[in-house]
Amino acid sequence: MTTRSNGPAAGFGWLARGIEVARRHPGPLLGGAALLLVTCLLPSLVTLPYQLHAMQPGVQASPAMLGGLMLLSMLFGLLVFPLYAGYLQVIDAAERGQRARARDIFKPYAQGQALRLIGYALLMIVVYVALAALVLMAAGGGLAGWYMQAMTAQLNHVPPPALPAGFMTTVALLALLGLFMMGFYAISLGQVSLGQRSVFGSLGDGVVGALKNVLPLLVFALSMLLVWIVASIALVLLVLVVTLLAKLVGLWLVFALAIPLYIAMVVAIYAVMFGVMYHLWRDVCGSAAPPAMASVAV
Repeated sequence: MTTRSNGPAAGFGWLARGIEVARRHPGPLLGGAALLLVTCLLPSLVTLPYQLHAMQPGVQASPAMLGGLMLLSMLFGLLVFPLYAGYLQVIDAAERGQRARARDIFKPYAQGQALRLIGYALLMIVVYVALAALVLMAAGGGLAGWYMQAMTAQLNHVPPPALPAGFMTTVALLALLGLFMMGFYAISLGQVSLGQRSVFGSLGDGVVGALKNVLPLLVFALSMLLVWIVASIALVLLVLVVTLLAKLVGLWLVFALAIPLYIAMVVAIYAVMFGVMYHLWRDVCGSAAPPAMASVAV
């Protein structure tokens, strides 16, 4: 499969088109994102009672229980992963003017693609852990030890340890790794979900495609930072307005407005994030631009 390199400006284009695709197809994309969000929250609801109990002062968390909860979360995450591919397929159908419905995110299970996608997810975990371990070993193993001590301190309600030597260098290297993994993940997921590529072929395309598009990925990251700053300012202003209304009307108004707004924001972030991944994949490995958009069903 041929991978294409793009100019630096493509990074901003991926973000713009990711936002635009959610605006053009709100029914299937926002509906699918809402279904995906609910599915992803299910394991948190199961483990929430224990998490609340462990946060109480004087309670000692059981390592065996923590390990079991982490294993349960990872297993559920693998089962949810085919829905990510299904959501990309919903975006692709909407962009090509085909019928797209929110519930089509479950199609990979209905069409027998789930095991292949779960296998891809397992390999992605292995790749990510291996690359992160290489970075930590190259920069020194102090960060991993510090993180474990900080987690233990948090569970035992004591102050965290001081930052280790070389902390900022390790953070910078991990940021570069995150930039690479962002492109690698988007391209390889698009290939395994939409490009009809094998699992190993998709991973190979992801590596090559990400390396060919380092500059646009960097521009995309900077664009995201600027958007996040603007969104944060808008969010602070919104919080101030809601707080003022709460003083005038009552505290109930904060909950009545904040919860729906928060859910709507997370759903919109899901839709934009996957829209960006779709357009990134299409520019690097996908076919030509889809035909003119047609109406789609929810």
